[in-house]
Amino acid sequence: MQPKSHHLITVALCLGACLPAWAQYKVIGADGSVTYTDRPPTTPNAKVTTLGNTPKLNEAVSSAGDAALPFELRQAAARFPVTLYTAADCPPCDSGRQLLQQRGVPYTERLVVTEEDATALERAIGGRTLPGLTVGAQALRGLSATDWGAYLDAAGYPRESRLPRSWAAAP
Repeated sequence: MQPKSHHLITVALCLGACLPAWAQYKVIGADGSVTYTDRPPTTPNAKVTTLGNTPKLNEAVSSAGDAALPFELRQAAARFPVTLYTAADCPPCDSGRQLLQQRGVPYTERLVVTEEDATALERAIGGRTLPGLTVGAQALRGLSATDWGAYLDAAGYPRESRLPRSWAAAP
């Protein structure tokens, strides 16, 4: 029978050998694609989160220019960023934008113009229906105030606007 310390050393060596193979970075590309990797990203415009470390709330939000947001909005936006996919001359898209603004949800808007944009939309939300909304990793197709509200509630966004008057959606 082997001593207990020998078992602990064996377990520690096995765990240590496995750790480098685990993903250490989460990279969100400009088109919304998510990649987990063990190598530092080379994409210049990608949003990068180092896994295993809790990002500072100001750091995660300031990349979108939202450092002046109230604490609860910074916290929700850091954990569950909202992206609205729209098209020009789209009344449902205008209604979706208005819903987010009335509720005071900080969001990034992506205008779908080209075929490349439509392909990115399809990857992000699983279809080409507009408006499209992502709340964190959750994708919603089409405008449904009830569904959008439920997902925003679950993400921790307040029901009434607390956005500073100077806030504007990221281009």
